This record gives sequence, C-alpha cells and structure tokens, in this order.
Amino acid sequence: MFDKILIANRGEIALRILRACKELGIATVAVHSTADADAMHVRLADESVCIGPPQSKDSYLNIPALLAACEITGADAVHPGYGFLSENARFAEILADHNLQFIGPKAEHIRLMGDKIEAKKTAKRLGIPVVPGSDGGVGPDDDAMAIAREIGFPVLVKAAAGGGGRGMKVAHTEADLQFALSTAATEAKAAFGDASVYLEKYLTKPRHIEIQILGDGRGGAIHLGERDCSLQRRHQKVWEEGPSPILTPEARARIGGICAKAMQDMQYLGVGTIEFLYEDGEFYFIEMNTRIQVEHPVTEMITGIDLVLEQIRVAAGGDLPATQDEIVLTGHAIECRVNAENPVTFRPSPGRIQRYHPPGGLGVRIDSAVYQGYMIPPYYDSMVGKLIVHGKTRAECLMRLRRSLDEMVVDGIETTLPLFRALVREPNIIDGDYHIHWLEHYLATGETKSS
Repeated sequence: MFDKILIANRGEIALRILRACKELGIATVAVHSTADADAMHVRLADESVCIGPPQSKDSYLNIPALLAACEITGADAVHPGYGFLSENARFAEILADHNLQFIGPKAEHIRLMGDKIEAKKTAKRLGIPVVPGSDGGVGPDDDAMAIAREIGFPVLVKAAAGGGGRGMKVAHTEADLQFALSTAATEAKAAFGDASVYLEKYLTKPRHIEIQILGDGRGGAIHLGERDCSLQRRHQKVWEEGPSPILTPEARARIGGICAKAMQDMQYLGVGTIEFLYEDGEFYFIEMNTRIQVEHPVTEMITGIDLVLEQIRVAAGGDLPATQDEIVLTGHAIECRVNAENPVTFRPSPGRIQRYHPPGGLGVRIDSAVYQGYMIPPYYDSMVGKLIVHGKTRAECLMRLRRSLDEMVVDGIETTLPLFRALVREPNIIDGDYHIHWLEHYLATGETKSS
C-alpha cells in the first residue's frame, strides 16, 4: 500500500479522496492554488503545498509544480480525481518516469479511450454495441454527405477528442450538415486543440445509461450496475440515479456482462464508466471515461462499495473487493448536482456563502467542500456540492430527496436548488418517464421561473 498520496485536485472530490486515504491509514498531501488556501481539503490534509496562482493552467494543470510538490513531501502516489489531469495519459507517463504511481488506468488505456474514434473502434472490437456512424474522422465534403445519408438523418457531429458537450452539433437535414461540420470542428479545435470530428446516428429520445466497472489490471474486472444520467442540460449531467427506472434485471445483466468481459480482455486497471445511449431496448456505446465520475456516490449507495478506496487498493496491486456474483444492488439512489448558478439562466454565481445548512437523516449524504463563510471562487467549476439520497424503493428515495431539498439552505449566492425542488415534483420525473432531451424542453418552457 502507498505511504503518502498527493491529491492533485480541489473541491469536493479532493475532500472525498482525502477521506478514503484516512480510512486506509495513508498520509495525504493537499495541493492548492492561492485562491484555495482556505479550502476544506487543505485544512484537513496532513500536509499542503501551494502550487500557483488561481488560473488552472498555472496551478492544477501545472505538471512541474505537482512533481515538485511530490518531491518536497515525499509522496509516492498521485490521485487526480476527475477533471484537470485525470485523463491525461502524458501526466500518467511522467509520473511513472519519476517512480510515482498514478492512481488511475494505464496510460495506454487513457489515450485509447480519450480518442473517441479509436474508442468506438475498440468498443466494436471488444463486442460492445456502438451507435451507427462513421468509422473515422470526416470533413465537409461529399464523403461526409454519403456517410450521413447511409446512417440516416438526423446525424450528430462530434469532436473526436474531449467531451462535455463541446464540439457537438446536430444536422437534422442534408442542408444542415455543412454548417454542423464546420462549427463542430471550430469548437473542437478551440476546446481540445484537435478539429477532428465524426458522425453518429442521432437518436430522438434515448436514455443515457452508464455502466460502472472496476478492474485489477491483471484480467479481473467486474461491473457494479448502471446509473441513469438522462437529465442533462447542454450535454452536462444534472441529475443521476441508479438503478435506471427503465432497465430490467435481464438488460442490466446483459450489458453489464458485456462491459465486464471487455475490461477483462483489456486488462483494465481501476474504475471506469462505459456510457451508452439506450433506445427501444438497444444499447449504443458513446464513450468511456477512464476516471472516477462525479456521480460515483450513486453506485456506492446501492452497492455499499467505496469506489475511491477501491481505486487506491487496485492501484497498489490489490484484488477486487468482490466477485460479480457477490455484487447486489440494494434500493435506489439519486444524486443532484447543486451548483452556484442561477436556476433559470445558469449564469455562474460565485461569492461568499452567508448561511449553509446541509440536510441530514437516514439515507442522506452530502459530498461538498463548502462551509458557512466559504468563498466560491470564479476560476473553477461552480459546484456547491452533491446531494445524494438512498431509499429502499425509488418512491421512498424521491420522498426523501424532496424533504432533503426543502431542508437544504445555501444563502449568499444563487444556486440550482429551486430547479431540483421543481423537478422532484414533476409527474414525468416521479414516473421515471424522461430522456436526454427532456430537461432542455422543460427549461425552454420557463417552468422553473415560478419555483
């Protein structure tokens, strides 16, 4: 096991990693920018190192500064969390060159799955069902039109590198295709430094289903069920739950088995999430995230397995925590991402939290690094925290979530709490009858303005 782990991140995920380290008896090093000097993970870590000014490129993305922090403190491993350098294959390689363990997948798998075109080819080779689309990159020429006609309109133009909804455009007709190709390529170049795009069939009302996997890097891998992440705004997840309200046990076992077998064949190390669109009983691979997910607590609540702790254990050469037959999903869990944003316009709302009261009670969990008087800086993501609730049934879970949202207080800034208080009372949400375009339509009607 590791002696000391440097946490190369900030906010709630840094605090989450720190807690897992403490339970394993591992010393921790918090790194921080000057803007995060008073952050909770900095206060609670065994040691802390300032790695630069507020801008991410000068601090949390500053690899030389992170290496120096490891050398100064004697850390022997680095946990990247999510975002920042978590899916940077070169960072993993540089750490290895300095005899430091990257707590995450092998660099080759990060690189492979980071290229969406190669990821799709790999998924197909491993027997994972994929969305109909181009075999590689396409440009604004006749070949793209021919491929689009073969797939059938509407089609989705997607950036080959990156994600998060950037570099994605829908072409509903042939007349739309040229503009979608050029704008998606421009966005992809600006966001990821790579203008490559490819085509996929655009499904009309699919669900977004993701399978959580865990591998030991030696050919052992298991899946831990699914999360339904269909409530999205601009391709950004807002609400996640598990199990999905629409999957049957047979469908779960089928797609979970396919994913676990694929990870066994790859000899995948650590946690990962294989994401699908699901429509009319069919799964279509869209991408794989080679890191811990923001929504990982949903899986933890229904399996009882600490994913961050297991990440650390397998990175240190440990065995998987259970066999596939021993994984049992119990009850239902829902996570709401509470952000410092206007609940209607989603304009960021950084500032000082004047009053803060998290909800409590049986089955209620808050993953947050904020506290009363904390200043949310304008330089990073706007997350206040994640509210996760668990119940014996989905109905009980919704009831508990409704109570928890009404109980939660965050004053001094705007938050998305009013949006969730409205959503949890919506008939479609209560019935589990929604898809990836539902929330965009709901927001377009302005129904949250009165909430």
